[in-house]
Amino acid sequence: TMDWKVTARTGEPHIKRYIEEREQFIYLLVDVSASMRNDAQGHKRKTVTEVCALLALAAVKNHDRIGLILFSDRIEHIVPPSKGRSHAMRIMDELMHFEPEGRGTDFAEMLGRFGHMARKHSIAFVVSDFMTDGYAQELQALAFRHDINAIHLSDSHLLAPDLSGLVRMQDAESGEQRVVDLGRNRTQSSGHAERLTQAMLESGVNLLNLPVGGDCVAALAGFFDARQRQQVAETGG
Repeated sequence: TMDWKVTARTGEPHIKRYIEEREQFIYLLVDVSASMRNDAQGHKRKTVTEVCALLALAAVKNHDRIGLILFSDRIEHIVPPSKGRSHAMRIMDELMHFEPEGRGTDFAEMLGRFGHMARKHSIAFVVSDFMTDGYAQELQALAFRHDINAIHLSDSHLLAPDLSGLVRMQDAESGEQRVVDLGRNRTQSSGHAERLTQAMLESGVNLLNLPVGGDCVAALAGFFDARQRQQVAETGG
């Protein structure tokens, strides 16, 4: 397990080792569809890379194997699980520089591929804005065998609260243009987050809402602290 309190102080992942722990398989399942790369400043990619870097370095420290699946409306790229700092750096390089071909999002294909690859009990982190439906049933099935965690990348907070009116916007994945009411869009974003939370709860998937440009160390620290408290409560210890 990761010592997130030390991590928060130093900015570098530290690992607590327990004799009973075995080598684990960790997968980063990262959405690289158009909606995940539609900001000119690249804030989404930077946030994704940072949170994945923390998880990859944690795996290195813990001598775990870590793999990567990049997906859009197809499987874009796979890095099979392996160990070591050089392997983690390869994953970081792919996240920073890989240019996908697809624009849409197909969770079913990606989750099916992960299920085929992960023969042993594995820990998976699905990193996405979850703007496309069609993931709940597959996630629920995988959660029976694996430890599934969803990291929801949200940029709704970047909409200034005083902005209102109609604007013409282009859908990043379909390319279609439509007129959007900014006030209504903000309300819809809130509703989407609530539906996502409920879907993950019903699927038995742990959910972390991570704002674009947010503090990844603090967010992961809070996420794993909450998980630890939940596990203690469930076991009564």
